[in-house]
Order: sequence, then C-alpha cells, then structure tokens
Amino acid sequence: MVDVLFKNTSYVAIDLKDTLYEIMDGAGGDRIQPGDRVLIKPNFLMPAGPERAITTHPLVLKAVVEYVLEKGAKTVVSDSPGMGSFEKILRKGGYLEATGGLDVIFRPFRESMGVDIGEPFGVINLAREALQSDFVINLAKLKTHAQMLLTLGVKNMFGCVVGLKKPEWHLKAGTDRAMFARLLVQICRAVAPGITIVDGITALEGQGPGKSGTARELGLIAGSKNAYALDMTLCKVLGLDPARLHTHRAAQELGLLPENINLKGRFHILDDFVFPDIGPLTMGPKMLHGFMRRNMIQKPRVDNKACKLCGECWKYCPVKAISHSIKGIRFNYDTCIRCYCCLEICPHGVIRMQEPLLGKLLRPYIHPSDT
Repeated sequence: MVDVLFKNTSYVAIDLKDTLYEIMDGAGGDRIQPGDRVLIKPNFLMPAGPERAITTHPLVLKAVVEYVLEKGAKTVVSDSPGMGSFEKILRKGGYLEATGGLDVIFRPFRESMGVDIGEPFGVINLAREALQSDFVINLAKLKTHAQMLLTLGVKNMFGCVVGLKKPEWHLKAGTDRAMFARLLVQICRAVAPGITIVDGITALEGQGPGKSGTARELGLIAGSKNAYALDMTLCKVLGLDPARLHTHRAAQELGLLPENINLKGRFHILDDFVFPDIGPLTMGPKMLHGFMRRNMIQKPRVDNKACKLCGECWKYCPVKAISHSIKGIRFNYDTCIRCYCCLEICPHGVIRMQEPLLGKLLRPYIHPSDT
C-alpha cells in the first residue's frame, strides 16, 4: 500500500509550512536520519519569477529545507538548469531571499558518474550528488509539456542529467516519445527519490513547460514516496486518463506502479485544465515521411517580430535544426525531431507549437491511435 497525500493551500497561507510538514511525514520523512546528506532536487528550468509557475515556488522549497534541517540532516539544493545560470535562477526565483538564515547549500550539478539504468540504455551519466546522497527529495512543479504532455515527479528527475547531455538524449531518442519516456522512468528509478512532492498551488497549463505556458491557480500540493503513483493520481485529478502519459505507460511496463494506492486528503477533479495539443511525430507511409514532416506534422513556429535573437534556441537544439539571420530564426523541419527544447528554453516565450490544418484534418484517419 502506497499513500498519496493531497492538500489544498496557497503560498500566502499561514499554515503552508504545517501543510508541507504533514505531507513529508506521511510520505516517509521519518526515514531521514540525523547526519544524513539530503539532496533536494527542485525544478529550476530557467530564470523566472515565482508568479510564472515555471519553477518550484521558493516558499515550498523553504519549508522542505526547514523540515530536513529539523531532522538534523545536511541539506543541499541542486539542479541542472535548461538555460540561464544557476545563480540567476536563485536570484530571480527568490530562493536566496526565502531561505536566508538557513543552513542550506545551493550548488548546480557539475560532476557526473556512470550508472546502469537498465536496458536498452545501459550505463548513462547522472549527477554524482544525486546518486551519492543518503536521501533525495524530488520537488517537482505541476506543468504541461509540449513534447511529453505533462512534467510531474518522474520527469523532474531528468534534471539529474547534467548540462548539455540533456539535448544529446533528445537526439538519441529522436521522434520516439515512448523511448524517451522509458529513459525518464529509468532515470527516476536509478536516482530513487525517497519523497516526491509536486507543487501545483500555481500550476502551468497550455504550452508549457517554459514561458509559453500560462500560470493557473490550483491551490493543490501533493506528495508520496512513490513518484509513479503520484503522477498517475495527479493525471486523474487533472481529468486526464493516465494511459495518455507516456511515462505512466513506461512505469507500468517496468512494474513500478504499486497494486494498491491510498489517497489521503481533499481534491476535486478538474474538467477544464488546458493541455498542449500533442500531435504525432510521424505519419503515413515511410516513403512520404519527408513531405509529411514538412507539411502535416506538428512543428515549432516562432514570432520573429517578437524574437530577440538571444541565441538560446539554436545553441540548445540537439539536431542543429535552427538557423538565424537579422530577419529572425528559421527551422529546418526535415531535421527537426520535434523535441520542443526550443519552446521549453525560450526566455521570451515567442516559440509555439503548431499543427498544420491538413495534419489536423487527416490525423484521425492516418494515425488514429496517437495520443
């Protein structure tokens, strides 16, 4: 039996700390021992204020840090941001101000070590700090994701892949969402967070997980010792069939979902949460894939009038499908693998995903099983 705990609260609630302590206790916080090295892994995607709902809220992080310190453990907060410096994320996100006076270390993941996460990937490099800590707390943000539909507890562990190794894995997975989902699940299994908490007090809907998404107040925070059970339950709360989430299907295939899940707390099922429209990455006969990728398959599009030519997208693109000139940026849709890293890390929110009208019309007939 695995407990999944839900609480309704706000960031300004006087009982926010008590609420998080209750979740931590119920999710197995008693396993943290004095002297333990505890790693807290938040979602530090990019520099953004807490009102944008792109990163874990600083007051949530503060309460979790306080909980760990009261256990007599040593506390480190680490992540490997998608873009922007770790220090800028701390400043803009309000983390240093929120945790002022607390005995906590902030440092980005720098060193990696090889770990066998299982077939078909074998040995991959993950953050040494995450693998060698005594206890890992996975402090995720509830957000939509243009490629994988949602980023919850399981996907938050992808941040344990250090630096530019992330786009390399997007390149290796290519257009196979199921393979990428399996990678995410096996990384989560390897890191084995002791507690996973998903901050959905203010969530991100629409074309997340970056600045193209829209912040929405849900007043919800949830936690469990089992990230896979937590993600599945959150799908149901959002009115989504968990089978639509590729990471859920991968966790099922690997036997990581518990047979019995006990839900504790109050919540209501949403029927209007806005998900990104996830189109297929391939369509029709193989001989026509080139034509279809250019003219029918969902693709990233940029508003070049608003684009600042900052360079983040073409620097990060794993397949170098983005070129630029003084007129703006252009995508090579034959090369583009539709990982939407560009949309994710664009600091100005000017990249969107768009499915051509012909693709929308023909998708039910050519690719009816796509989710």
